[in-house]
Amino acid sequence: MGLESKKMIGYTSGVYDLFHVGHLNLLKNAKGLCDHLIVGVTSDELVAYKNKKAVINHSERMEIIRSIRYVDAVVPQNDMDKFKMWERLKFDVMFVGDDWFKSEKWKKLDKQFKDVGVKIIYFPYTEGTSSTLINETLINLRNHK
Repeated sequence: MGLESKKMIGYTSGVYDLFHVGHLNLLKNAKGLCDHLIVGVTSDELVAYKNKKAVINHSERMEIIRSIRYVDAVVPQNDMDKFKMWERLKFDVMFVGDDWFKSEKWKKLDKQFKDVGVKIIYFPYTEGTSSTLINETLINLRNHK
């Protein structure tokens, strides 16, 4: 019997509203660095904490992400606590945008994850493309008819 190598489980999360190439790049790059990619999709209630409202509802956003070939599993993200998600899923590596890098919140999380052997990989934020920018552009287009 040969030794079976352990599959590397990766995790990332996001709202994924108005899906765009920045989202796709993150998922593609994450999948390239793990064997099994789990993606948490932020619930509508959790989006509301930022005083925002998703254009596309949660179940549809989950279905869009589930359909991406780089994604192996989709879970709802109902809590901002990434460590609680780790306790549930036991992933080996977590992927996040580098816009969070070195924030106080992530410094604490980085240490917490390091203590349990989870590596955090920061991907460059896609400049010039965001759901917020797409939303603002659509609002401007509608207002200037």
